[in-house]
Amino acid sequence: MIRVENIHASYGRLKALNGVSLEVRESEIVAIIGPNGSGKTTTLRVIFGLHHPAEGTVTMGGRRIDGEQPHRRARQGIAFGPEGGRVFASLSVRENLELGAYVRRDRATIREDLDSIYATFPRLAERQAKAAGTLSGGERQMLVMARCLMLRPRFLMLDEPSLGLAPLIVEEVYNQIELIRQRNVTVLLVEQNAKKALEIADRAYVLSLGRVALSGPGRQLLDDPDVQKAFLGG
Repeated sequence: MIRVENIHASYGRLKALNGVSLEVRESEIVAIIGPNGSGKTTTLRVIFGLHHPAEGTVTMGGRRIDGEQPHRRARQGIAFGPEGGRVFASLSVRENLELGAYVRRDRATIREDLDSIYATFPRLAERQAKAAGTLSGGERQMLVMARCLMLRPRFLMLDEPSLGLAPLIVEEVYNQIELIRQRNVTVLLVEQNAKKALEIADRAYVLSLGRVALSGPGRQLLDDPDVQKAFLGG
């Protein structure tokens, strides 16, 4: 579905990515793990068009998209949930969800999708009239994912969905990620919580200093001694 090939990207003189290549296939959950500053978030930003690479290509279904603006990528079914549970704090939960469908023209079905979202995320249904800024951290992360789903995406990227959340809420968030995959949505996940990400990932990539250091099935990397030592306290 998505292929990233030989991406080089910088912030001024700071090199963030140094020849990163990866692939996400249809209906997979793929995780990217690595230390801070390894280029994980930059990879997502390049795929969504928020950061323009100096070299390399991004293709979706075999067609290059690396020259397109983010709104055009969104229209093709790519959704991006940034880290930190970022929501429009002064707007209501419902208004945040409606903004998630901003590139859609099928207004008749948006209400149906809202009902489906509320069935999937009942706490958002209970708080739909509340300002999003009043939600807990876990509820904001649920709202980020639900807002992405209002796009009806084919490909969903999530950046640090467990950041700052209590363990029980992390479990709930990850349960929802697996349910999202059951909607035939392909997921690319960036995480500091390497153990949790590798437990659900079909495949994973380990970034280090802007390069792919390791890749393979999630469970295989979970058992890798180097990964355990670096990320899992083994």
